[in-house]
This record gives sequence, C-alpha cells and structure tokens, in this order.
Amino acid sequence: MIDALPGIAYRFSDPGLLQEALTHKSVGQCNYERLEFLGDSILSLVVSTRLFEVYPDASEGDLSRMRARLVRGRTLTEVALQLQLGRQLRLGQGEMKSGGFRRSSILADALEAVFGAIYIDGGFEACKAAIIQLLDPMIHALPDVENLKDAKTRLQEWLQARGAALPHYELVMEEGADHAKRFHILCRLADQNMELTATGSSRRSAEQAAAAALLERLGSARPGT
Repeated sequence: MIDALPGIAYRFSDPGLLQEALTHKSVGQCNYERLEFLGDSILSLVVSTRLFEVYPDASEGDLSRMRARLVRGRTLTEVALQLQLGRQLRLGQGEMKSGGFRRSSILADALEAVFGAIYIDGGFEACKAAIIQLLDPMIHALPDVENLKDAKTRLQEWLQARGAALPHYELVMEEGADHAKRFHILCRLADQNMELTATGSSRRSAEQAAAAALLERLGSARPGT
C-alpha cells in the first residue's frame, strides 16, 4: 500500500486514507466520496486565503472569479494529470474498461479526496501546504481579471456601458441521445439588430458560445472601447 504520491510533498502516517482517497465508488462502499466532500471545502478555503494574500487590491467579485477559475473541475483535472493520478486510481471493472482513469470528473474528485485525506492524516497546515504547492503557480499566473469573466457577463457589460438593451437567449432546438445532447441557442440583440445561433453540449455552454460569437462580431469584449 503506497503512503505518498509523486508530486506531492507529503507522506501519510495512515496509508489507508490515501487508498480510500484513490478508490472510486465503483469498487465499493469504502470510496473517496466523503473525503472529496471534505477536500472540496478545504480547497476553497485555502485558495480563498491565498488569493486574498497575493492580490491585496482585488475586489470581492474579482476574488470570486479568480477562485472559480482555480477550483473548477478543468483546473483540478489538469493538476491530477500532471500528478498522473489516474495511474493510482482503484476502479471497478466497468469503470476501468470505459476509461474512468482518464475521466475528468473522476480525476478532479479524486484530487479533492486526496486533499481531504491529507487533512485527516496530517492536519490543516499539511493540507494547506500541499494545496499551495500544487496551485500557487496557477495563482500567480492568473490572467487579467477582465479575461476571467465569462462571455455572457462581458457581453452584458458591453451593452450596459452603451445603454443598450440586454441580450435575449432562446432555446431553438435540442437534439441527440441523453448522453450526447446538443443544444441550439439563439441570442438576439434588439438594439443592435443582430442575432445568431450557437450550439453546445449544455444550454449554458451554448449560451456562452453565442455570447462569445456576438462579442467577436461587435468587435470588442470590453466596456468603453
């Protein structure tokens, strides 16, 4: 039974906690879900504190956007891939055959579970040190706050800065099987006499795609330009 993970400077006193953190629910009842719940909360606290320290002039809204970028599944998956966490996962036969060790949601959840396990095994400071070790480079490399805003927010601000009406989003069609649906969203700007349709794997992603396309067509993503 392993007591440490390559890439994380922490050795477990109780290797069983690490094994639990790396065990998917497809294996049985003793899996990472409870540790993931704990790790998610600690991750949010540590990242919030670190952002507060590193960006003393950032507003509450800016800090929230930065935190959302860092604790989202995509970022955690990137970290898990760097750690080659998939190689250490314990999966049921079905999950193994379907490539669960590469699935983003599983990798992100397992990483949060590892943080939870470190907290139980070594306390808050040990967990904080592990999180900062992994995420500090990303914290210092965050893009300009304006670029952290999603397309719908940027489009709304662009319009508000010009006293224009807000966009209207309408679901035109959804198609495909439940596991592979495609959503078609029409976004209309009444004051600009402009509309277009975009697609996505969810209604939200389709709306974001439509907003991004309209911003590009308008020729600006920032208010006042």
